[in-house]
Amino acid sequence: MTILIKLGGSLITDKQKARTFRPESVRGLAAQLSQFRAENEQQQIVIGHGSGSFGHFEAQKHMTAQGVETSQDRLGFAQVGAAAAELSLMVLQEFIAAGLPVMRFQPSSTIVAKGGRIASFDSRALMLALEKQLVPLVHGDIAVDREINGGIISTEALFAHLVEPLRVRRIILLGEVAGVLNHRRELVPLITPLTLEDMLPSLKGSDGVDVTGGMLQKVKTMTALARRHPALSVVIASGLQEDILIDLLEGRETVGTRIRADKAVSSPESSH
Repeated sequence: MTILIKLGGSLITDKQKARTFRPESVRGLAAQLSQFRAENEQQQIVIGHGSGSFGHFEAQKHMTAQGVETSQDRLGFAQVGAAAAELSLMVLQEFIAAGLPVMRFQPSSTIVAKGGRIASFDSRALMLALEKQLVPLVHGDIAVDREINGGIISTEALFAHLVEPLRVRRIILLGEVAGVLNHRRELVPLITPLTLEDMLPSLKGSDGVDVTGGMLQKVKTMTALARRHPALSVVIASGLQEDILIDLLEGRETVGTRIRADKAVSSPESSH
């Protein structure tokens, strides 16, 4: 079974300022993952990250999420992909510096979209990398699209397509905030498909530039995923919290929001 870990764009970049990387955030999490892998080398892990103030700023400028029609759109589409790749290479270097065998997979080279959604995702090389004890790295990216010619695919959408083939039981989403907050700015400890409707008025998009819907879309995507895969447990937590990643990986109690199919379903974290 595989664990999927996402480093949110708000965590690894300043989403208020274009092309502002936060290497210290990645460095701290890479050190925790390296510590965990030293004793759990057989555990399969895929790392994903958002595009933050790199891809999202370019995508907003060129309105890429709405499609690609003109020659200017096509140039903008390419620029969005270049910005996303630029950030991903910086993230990759931090993980390699921490001694982790991380291999970058560029989603745009293996995905075909249709109407802004993934139509096909060839994950065979990624799955082989896992078998060889490598750690694949993916990210939110551009994608050629059969209907709108080109668009944006989020990291959460990539994760959703990996759950079944990789037999994923745990997804860890790390951002700047402690989890999902209600209208009183209080942490919501658990969300299920039955409680989501009550939560929707409290959710919003992103405090920075985000063309893929921010927290609102993240929670809706993960809740729908949990509904389809009842054994799946998702946690949304702050990557700024000390030792948060290794605590989550090793099953210790942490602050955060859990998303599961039903409150009666036990979390895999407790049985690690």
